[in-house]
Amino acid sequence: MSMKRTNVYADPDDLAIIKEAAKRRGISEAEIIRQGIHLAAMANRVWDEPLFSRTFTGSGRTPSKAEVRETVADAVRSDRDTDSGTAA
Repeated sequence: MSMKRTNVYADPDDLAIIKEAAKRRGISEAEIIRQGIHLAAMANRVWDEPLFSRTFTGSGRTPSKAEVRETVADAVRSDRDTDSGTAA
């Protein structure tokens, strides 16, 4: 993966925490900073389309707890029924 160098200003207390974490985890300070940049980038990313826009059509209302439990229970029962025929 190609990387680009950049300079940033950071709070000295934050840098001290990063230094301690890097030592404790056995990785470089730069790696922790890269991970932080990636998390910030993903948290602020604007997606091209909304989640589930093409694969899910809901009723437009929030299901009740009972409906959620029943749907999950049905899926688990269905999965168990499918697996029981293939067990050795």
